[in-house]
Amino acid sequence: MGSGFAFECLARDDAARTGRIDTPHGSIETPTFMPVATRGAVRGLDVRDLEGIGSQILLANAYHLHERPGEAVIQNLGGLHGFTGWRGPWLTDSGGYQVTSLADRAVVDEQGVTFRSPLDGMARNLTPEKCIAVQEALGSDIAMVLDECRPLSDDLAAPRANMERTLRWAERCAKARQRSEQALFGIVQGGVSPELRRESARETADIGFDGYAHGGLGLGESREVRAALLTETHSALPEARPRYLMGIGRPQDLLDAVARGVDLFDCVVPTRNGRHGIVFTSRGVLNLRNAKFREDSAPIEADCDCPVCPRTSRAYLRHLFHAGESLGGRLASLHNLRFYLRLLERSREAIREQRFAQLVAEWEGNVRESESP
Repeated sequence: MGSGFAFECLARDDAARTGRIDTPHGSIETPTFMPVATRGAVRGLDVRDLEGIGSQILLANAYHLHERPGEAVIQNLGGLHGFTGWRGPWLTDSGGYQVTSLADRAVVDEQGVTFRSPLDGMARNLTPEKCIAVQEALGSDIAMVLDECRPLSDDLAAPRANMERTLRWAERCAKARQRSEQALFGIVQGGVSPELRRESARETADIGFDGYAHGGLGLGESREVRAALLTETHSALPEARPRYLMGIGRPQDLLDAVARGVDLFDCVVPTRNGRHGIVFTSRGVLNLRNAKFREDSAPIEADCDCPVCPRTSRAYLRHLFHAGESLGGRLASLHNLRFYLRLLERSREAIREQRFAQLVAEWEGNVRESESP
């Protein structure tokens, strides 16, 4: 295990759990949500905003930072902590997801991934060894192995091939580690096959990592299938290590996964939606661009403790979006991120008090009520 990194489970409520992850740059109460700072910044927000809403850890993408400005620049300026001013923990994704998101620019073979850069058209080679070297230069507290993330397929041959390659790459990543203070997480693949997921989890755990992530989900499977896959996977993962569900993040998705023992989340949903005027509340989502909010003096949500709701009306936010003012997206993003962080704060409290199922039932009841005619 990385020196300075530890995980302790502090309370359980059935499979749901709350705990603490210790890193060289601070502790993280779990379950929690990681705002996505792909290129070292959460779009439109600065570190004071993120500190003010209770963010504990940020996520950056190693591939995109390797592209620009380059890991050497960041390393020379004090790593991600010195370069960005965010002094708390950082997690860096390896670039495996770009196998899917940049599929038209990526060629995958046993050695790794070759990307044709969208910046200059030059080839960028990302091997398991390179992915570790980049993340070590970035100085993140948690690094991810390179995995082969592919769209879901009913043909088991493709998910098996991707899963087995991910395992081989994971072994190479583990052998390439040089920085003992940086934790390294393995990634489980296997499509929507419970058998493949369980096999991947067991063999990834056999390699030995500081934590484990669910990869390749959120690409089209149903809520019920995902829940079953999480349960199946956790049966083969060590209890004493944190679990991370990568890239999935509507509020109901978070609650479903917490109920099955997930500790960490990330997703662009709260900020991407916020920039388009979509905001989250305990009674569902609102589209602030709608005409019905033109003269609405209410805040986004009455009891919200985000920096926006106590002083800003829906009518004003609607005006900002229709006037093309970037402030609208910034404020909506702040609210959405605080909403997500608060939802998981409430989840931690409910788990400690043995009432997490009640919290979920109340959430689902409020949403159903708001959707009733």
